[in-house]
Amino acid sequence: MATTITITQLYQLLEPKIGKKEAETLTTYINEKITDEVKSASVTLATKEDIANVRNEIANSKADMIKWMFIFWVGQLAAMFGLLYFFIKK
Repeated sequence: MATTITITQLYQLLEPKIGKKEAETLTTYINEKITDEVKSASVTLATKEDIANVRNEIANSKADMIKWMFIFWVGQLAAMFGLLYFFIKK
C-alpha cells in the first residue's frame, strides 16, 4: 500500500540529500505539474447536467428516427399499392 506525503514532507526528505535550492525547485515543479494535470482532467469531465443533456438528445433522436421510419414505410406501402393497382388495372 502506497503512503501519501505532502509537498512539504517531500521537501523535508529531499533537502538533506540534494540541497535546499534543488529540493525547493523539484517540489515546486512537482506541485505545478500535479496542479496542471488536475486542471486538464477536470476540463474533460462530464457533469450530471452534461449527461442529462446527452440523454435528452438521444431520446429526441430516437423519437425523430421512429417518426421518419414510419413515414418512409407508409410511403413505401403507398408506392407498392400504387404499382399493384397500375398492373392489375391493365
